[in-house]
Parts: sequence; structure tokens; C-alpha cells
Amino acid sequence: MVNKDIDIADLIEKAKKKDQKAFNTLLNTYWSDVYRFQFSKTGDEDEAEDITIKTFSKAFEKINLYNNNYNFKTWLITISKNIFLDHLRKQRAETVSINKKESEAYKIFDESPSAEDQLIIDQNLAHLLHHLKKLKPQHQEIINLRYFREMSYKEMGDLLNEPISNIKVKLLRAKKLLAEIINKSTEN
Repeated sequence: MVNKDIDIADLIEKAKKKDQKAFNTLLNTYWSDVYRFQFSKTGDEDEAEDITIKTFSKAFEKINLYNNNYNFKTWLITISKNIFLDHLRKQRAETVSINKKESEAYKIFDESPSAEDQLIIDQNLAHLLHHLKKLKPQHQEIINLRYFREMSYKEMGDLLNEPISNIKVKLLRAKKLLAEIINKSTEN
């Protein structure tokens, strides 16, 4: 038991230094605990999985704020609970919005883009590809596999020889880095 605590503490310290293997080990160690907690709250496998991914993403983003006086699993569950509560609030807000505009729900729209829309789409894609090239190759690859080659998480995991949970977290991290690059470019 003590040995496990020392290993976890060591992994946390390595994760604070951005060690990817430490992140992956922590993810694999605590994934089922966080997922089980979320599934007990949501009762929906997909929703529980999405919130679990967000939990680990946020935890790894904020790992420097982790206090060693507390159990790491408890810290993760607290983050997960807060994300779940935010998710519930968002769902309630969306339900109210839908009810207010119920009559608009039956309008049918032509979804095919006009020539102008297609030009804008092409320009946006060119900008996106330009920004994508600024990412590290591993992040470029995971975004390419998911969004341009339209591979499932399972296919990506098989190709990269990694667990699906790691694939999801890496994809979330890559999307976040890409968003930061795009935001910086629009500020300039």
C-alpha cells in the first residue's frame, strides 16, 4: 500500500513536469473510478465517458494546483462532480431555450451551402490547415485521424496501439492547443 502511494506521488510529480507517460499511467490507474462515479450519476455510458474525458483533461491542465495533502482520487472525483454539475446546468438552460422556441423547431432549412458559403468554408479550411501545421506532429496526427480521415476512437487506438481513453484525452488536448493557436492569431 505504501509503495503504491509513493508511486502515485512520484507519478503526480512527473505529471506536473509534463511527463506524458506519467499522465497516461495516472489516467489508466484512475479511469475506471472516475467513469464509475459518472455512470452512477448519469446512467448513460456515452455521457459518463465524455465527462470522464473532460475530468482528466481539466485535471492534467490544473495538476500544478493539486495539493499532496489530499488523496488524488478524491481530487479527481471532485473535479468530475463539478463538471457534472456544470453539465446539468447547461442541459437545463438548453431545455428552457428549446421550449421557448418550440414553434421554430418544425421549420425546415436548406442545408446545402451557397456559392458564397462554399468559398467561406474553403477559406476557413485553408486557415485551419495553416494553424494545424503549428501543432506538434503527434497532435497533428490525432486531429487528422479523427476529423480528416474520420476514424473512430477504436480505429485510432488500434492504429496507434493505445487505449481508447488515452486517444480521447490526447484528442481533447490537441483540440485545446489548436484553439489556443487560433485565438492567438485572431488577437493579432
